[in-house]
Amino acid sequence: MNSPRRLARIAGVLYLLVGIFGGFAEGFVYPKVYAVGDAATTAGNVIGNSGLVRLGIVADLFNAVVWIFLAMTLYLLLKHVNKSVARAMVVLVAIGASIVCLNTVFEFEGLRAATGAINLAALGTAGSNALVLLLLDTQHYGISIAQIFFGLWLVPLGYLAYKSAGWFPRWLGVLLIVGGACYLVDLLAAFLVPDFGKEIHAFIWIPSAIAEISMVLYLLVIGVKTVKPAARRAALVAID
Repeated sequence: MNSPRRLARIAGVLYLLVGIFGGFAEGFVYPKVYAVGDAATTAGNVIGNSGLVRLGIVADLFNAVVWIFLAMTLYLLLKHVNKSVARAMVVLVAIGASIVCLNTVFEFEGLRAATGAINLAALGTAGSNALVLLLLDTQHYGISIAQIFFGLWLVPLGYLAYKSAGWFPRWLGVLLIVGGACYLVDLLAAFLVPDFGKEIHAFIWIPSAIAEISMVLYLLVIGVKTVKPAARRAALVAID
């Protein structure tokens, strides 16, 4: 575990798993069940895809757990650059992962309400459908709140990559910071100027996606470009 290249490859595998689990839950499952503002359709989708919803919940939980292990692995890899920044990265991931886990509670309760596991006869069909939509609305906006930390953790990661004295290319560090900023701009636009946020949403994600995919590929294919200790010390002095 002391080999930087081995740690980098482990981080690459974990990062890839985060992308797979998160992409499945947020990119495949949610769009199939959540209909904005339409309680009847949302409840019907949940009932018709109950097994898929359960898989999405499990995928979200795995995603959160793997994300924390990813941050811990990157901490071990990059703490020599700046231990305080590396710790901040882990804390931001822990907060974001906690929000993701909490959101699954609302999704699971929405599933239970839709499938009759909770007795909602007193509310009637319209009332129970409205409750399902409310729970999935809460889960949906909870993911938006978690997006704060999807973006914020990339900033210290990008800084550590930039300052890594040749372990990672500087352009990758800059790209990660820009990608993190784009996450935050997308979130702020969605809450402050919703109409404009919808227009830029499809484009503002592009730098973030490029940054994270580039990091995954670099970790998996190259790992890190290690240099001799004397050369690395000289590079760190030059950067400072």
